[in-house]
Amino acid sequence: MDGKILNIILVEDDTVDVMNVRRAFERGKITNPLWVAGDGVEGLDLLRGNQVPRDRRLVLLDLNMPRMNGIEFLRELRADVSLRATPVVVLTTSNDDRDKVDAYDLNVAGYLLKPVTFMSFVELMTALNRYWTLVEMP
Repeated sequence: MDGKILNIILVEDDTVDVMNVRRAFERGKITNPLWVAGDGVEGLDLLRGNQVPRDRRLVLLDLNMPRMNGIEFLRELRADVSLRATPVVVLTTSNDDRDKVDAYDLNVAGYLLKPVTFMSFVELMTALNRYWTLVEMP
């Protein structure tokens, strides 16, 4: 099953949301490694560094962050030849149509609204993990 390990990078500035993702992983028995970056700048540094294995990466991206927001992060990611193919799923509270259009124009793999209840959040994380674990990716 090692070949199916998914290296998940959460780019999220809200500590409560980070805690909820970690708790959802525990509750959903998701064992894939999770790296956390507090904003887009940290996310790019993490992806460009040597800490996260370079294969089977998935970015979970919040849009509303200080310093470098999610759309700015996506523009930078897609402009970087070594990172442009990295799959990104937006996980945000923003239901703004402009954000959705901008994100999809930058080739996100999905745009998900953060659920209100914790159990819905667990279900979302479990379904997302199940899907990406099955996807054939380099």
